[in-house]
Amino acid sequence: MVTRRGFVKPFSTLTAATLLAGVKGAFAVTNSKNTWFMPDESGPHLRTWMAFGASQKIWGKKLLPEVQRNLAAIALTIAKYEPVSMLVREPDLPVAQRLIGDKVELIVCPLDDLWMRDTGPVFVVTKNDDKAAVDFNFNGWGEKQDFDNDAEVAAFVARRNGVRRIQTHLVLEGGGIEVDGHGTAIITESCVLNENRNPGVSKSQCERELKRLLGLETIIWLPGIKGKDITDGHTDFYARFARPGVVVAGYDPDPKSFDHAVTKRHLEILRTATDVEGRKLELVVLEAPSKVREKFANDDFAAGYVNFYVCNGAVVAPEFGDHKADAAAKRELQRVFAGRDVVQINIDGIAAGGGGIHCTTQQEPKL
Repeated sequence: MVTRRGFVKPFSTLTAATLLAGVKGAFAVTNSKNTWFMPDESGPHLRTWMAFGASQKIWGKKLLPEVQRNLAAIALTIAKYEPVSMLVREPDLPVAQRLIGDKVELIVCPLDDLWMRDTGPVFVVTKNDDKAAVDFNFNGWGEKQDFDNDAEVAAFVARRNGVRRIQTHLVLEGGGIEVDGHGTAIITESCVLNENRNPGVSKSQCERELKRLLGLETIIWLPGIKGKDITDGHTDFYARFARPGVVVAGYDPDPKSFDHAVTKRHLEILRTATDVEGRKLELVVLEAPSKVREKFANDDFAAGYVNFYVCNGAVVAPEFGDHKADAAAKRELQRVFAGRDVVQINIDGIAAGGGGIHCTTQQEPKL
């Protein structure tokens, strides 16, 4: 069964509407000379951004040490291939230094949690080698979790980098966006077209803004599913571009799982979808494991292989102790990402909180 980030709290429609009203006038800043676009993750990176932001308040006393070890393992694995900059709360700095050492740049910053894919900026570039950071107004996935500090992370990273910060009226997260870098995106409706993020915003309005911000021409919408996890069904647990025209998608074979019907429907849509070039997509299906290690297993455990991360020279992917499924996922990823190392690591602590490797990272493209 594939589930994703737990810790769900009730959502207040009034407060979300108030938040949106506060940024409604801050439409995307366009570049009069160039067009911004979001590069594919498999393109060259300057660095990976992460956040050592797990707290006992959210993760609990038992899970916290394992989550911190998982974050260190992800960071150290990526650091073998490219630089890693990791935000860390000041009180957690000694723990981060002990687990990570000097192989990763540690930057003190107030944080609520560890999900840099969602709290960090989405980097965009132009063909003339300009770079900017899009701030998508993180609101705790619809105010399901405290987010005062994490709402400032995108702006913090932009300032730290000395790059332009692009603001927008849309509220969403990087985990809900998957692009091929050439004008095609896959996005789940359940998280972006949701009243807890963007009340009153239509699909066409959302498409216009995303096309302007990210250089998109074609958006493939997947339904996703609302209310089953804190993200309301992020794209990066369902479908990922390996390269233009090739999509890696997840399938949950467990008929008792809510994601069984969801992933089955997604595969049907993707098999008939076309990209910006009019090509039918080549679909690579990764089947979820049938079992996971017992130590951290729970109802929120995110047991899927699609939430991998592509860095310079490698694909960092999870393994869950199901030797057959782990090996099959690695074999397919090695085939699809020929020429890159495929490194599988144990992230059971993070998976127990409903997340994965991709959720903890945000790539900064190299110009």
